[in-house]
Amino acid sequence: MREMIKMVVVLTVLSTLSGGLLAAIQSSTQERIDSQVLKFVKGPAIQKILEGATNNPVSDRFAVPVGEEEKNFFVGVYEGKPEVVAFETKGSGYGGDVGVMVAVNVKTGKIHGVSVTTHNETPGVGARVETHEDFKKQFKGVPIGTETKVKKDGGEITAMSGATLTSRAVCTAVRRAGDLYGKLEPQIKEKLSTFSG
Repeated sequence: MREMIKMVVVLTVLSTLSGGLLAAIQSSTQERIDSQVLKFVKGPAIQKILEGATNNPVSDRFAVPVGEEEKNFFVGVYEGKPEVVAFETKGSGYGGDVGVMVAVNVKTGKIHGVSVTTHNETPGVGARVETHEDFKKQFKGVPIGTETKVKKDGGEITAMSGATLTSRAVCTAVRRAGDLYGKLEPQIKEKLSTFSG
């Protein structure tokens, strides 16, 4: 019995130490991981939809609290005015979540552009969402908060051929962006009013 108690104590100590070590490693590398994701995954999508901005929208950003987390908003400056923000939302596609960066012109309340950040869609079919510019252009100029849907669902968006689920995922992400923007609009505009670039 004494040996069993000793073994339980040793296992408990080892489990606690390894758990603490793993937590410390994760904590110390998280900033580096986030930096790499921003540079190589989200950065290109941000640069693409905020093309023509006179600033660096990847580095010019601010965070707004959303529940217990913070949401990053990337700022695009055009003609000397910080009036466009881009932020990421997600929709469920064929292969899982599709991450979509949505840019909004806060002055007009319209979508400035959309770009896909992450997905696990089928190569050659749903994966075309990354490069299918005609599909993504349909969102430009649409008022944020509009109930975006593909035509099969009674909406105005023409789905990509053979990739209706992926097209629906992007529409869902854009709707979620509209909901989020509607809730955070005052905070976003306040942050932009003090933005120095």
